[in-house]
Amino acid sequence: MKRLIEKGLMFGNLVLVDSPAWVARYNRALEKLTGKTTDLTEFHIDLAGHSPEVGDALGDLDYLSPKGANRQFILLTTEQKTAPLLNPSISALRDILRRFIVENESQLLSLTARDAVLGEIEDHVWELATPADLAAVTQIKIIADTTGRHIAEADRMAALIERFRTEPGGWYDDVLIAQMITQAKSTGDVTRNPVHLGRVEFPIPDFHAEAFGGVYMIRSVPEPAMIFSDKTQLTNVPGLLSIAIEDRNLVAGWLARNGLAEPIATAHGTDAAAILRQKIDFVLVDAANRMGLDQGDGSRSDLRRAAARMGERLPPEIAGLAALLRWVETGGDWPVIDSSNPAYFHAIRATAGPARDVINMLLAEMAPQDVRNLYILNKPLFYRLYATWPEPKKEYVANLLSREYQMDKQGTRAALFGGEPDMRPPDPSPSTSGGNAVTGPWGSASSMRLNEAGLEGPAPAGPWGRAG
Repeated sequence: MKRLIEKGLMFGNLVLVDSPAWVARYNRALEKLTGKTTDLTEFHIDLAGHSPEVGDALGDLDYLSPKGANRQFILLTTEQKTAPLLNPSISALRDILRRFIVENESQLLSLTARDAVLGEIEDHVWELATPADLAAVTQIKIIADTTGRHIAEADRMAALIERFRTEPGGWYDDVLIAQMITQAKSTGDVTRNPVHLGRVEFPIPDFHAEAFGGVYMIRSVPEPAMIFSDKTQLTNVPGLLSIAIEDRNLVAGWLARNGLAEPIATAHGTDAAAILRQKIDFVLVDAANRMGLDQGDGSRSDLRRAAARMGERLPPEIAGLAALLRWVETGGDWPVIDSSNPAYFHAIRATAGPARDVINMLLAEMAPQDVRNLYILNKPLFYRLYATWPEPKKEYVANLLSREYQMDKQGTRAALFGGEPDMRPPDPSPSTSGGNAVTGPWGSASSMRLNEAGLEGPAPAGPWGRAG
C-alpha cells in the first residue's frame, strides 16, 4: 500500500492537523466521544475526523466507529467537506456528511472558529443482526454539538425566549427572566447571532453496505432489490427482490427492467472507442499477471505481444469487447452479446438517476478487471484486491491511476459515467404487472415476468441479443 500512499491514491486529500489549538480541540472532542486522547502533535483527518495515525497510536482503527453503535464524527473545519471518508460502512455516508457541512456551512464556520463540532451519524437501527435489518435503514440523521454544548445551550436559550414572548404573563415572570439572564451568560444574544443547524435528516433509498459480505440496496426504482456479494447471506425480505451477484442473468434482467444501465458503445457524449480499448488493456494486464507472462511496461504494444503468447488462453472477455470496438469504429452488424458473455458487464454503465453511483459500484464489482472503474467506484474492494496482486500489476495500476485519473478526477468521471445524476425519483410505473412496462436501455422488457422463485417466461432482449 506504500506505493498508493506515495502517489496520493490512498489517504489522499486528508486534512492536516498540526496546530496546537486544533490538536487541543480534537483531544477534547475525542475524550468526550471515546474517553481517550492522543499524544500526537500532528496527524491527518478525513471527512468525519477519523485519523489513520491516531487509530494506529490508540491501537484501534475503528475508534470512531464502535461496533454496535452509530458512527461518530469530529469537525475541526468546514474544509473537511473535500476530504475522503475512510472505511464507510454505508456508501451514502460521505455524500450525506458532505451535504450536511455544505448546507450548514455558515453555522459550522462560526462554531468551529472556537470549538470542535462532534456528534453521531444515526441510522435509527440499533443492531444489524441479519441482512433483513438493512431494509430498516431508510434515512440518516446527523446529531451534532460542540464540546462546550453551544448548540444545545443556544436551543435552550431560544426556547426560553419563545416562552417569554408567547406565554401569558411572560413579561412579568421573574423566574423566567432570571433563567434567561443566566443562560445568556453562556450563549450570548442568540437573536442577533443564532446558533442553529438546519437540515440534519437525509433519506437514503439506495446504498451499499459493507455488512454481510456486501449488500447493494436499491429502492428508488419500480422493482426494489437487494443484491448480495456473498450468496451464503442471501435473504428474502418482503417487498424486495433478493439476488446474488453471481447470478449474472438475474442481475442483468433486473437492470434492464428498471432502466438502470445502458451500453457504453451507444451512450451519449462518450468516446466509446477509447473506453473499450482501455478495458481491453485492463483485461490483458489481469490475464498476463495470472499466467505469469511479461507485460513489459504495460504499453498497448507490449500488451498485444502478451496477448499473442496467450494463444487459446486469451480471456473470453476480449472477443466481446473487440467486437464492440469494431462496431464503434467501422459499423456493421451489432455484436450479439448477452449477460452470459463475460464481456457483458464490462460493456455497460449506469444510466443517470438517483441510483447511478450505487449501480456503477455494483457494475465495478461485476467486472473487477477494469481497475480504473474499481478504484473510482468501489475503493474498499479495490484496496482488498490490490493487496493480492503481483508487483508488476501493482506498479502498472498505481502508475496508470496517478497519470490518468489524479490529473483530472472530475473530467475522467464525466467521460466515463456521464454528468451528475438527476436526483428526482423515476416515475413509479409498474414493471411486472399492469400498466406499461418499464422501458430499459434497450427497449421494453415486458416479456420478463417474476415469481417468488425468480425469473420465468421468455428472457428479455438484452443490448446484444437474448439474455440467456
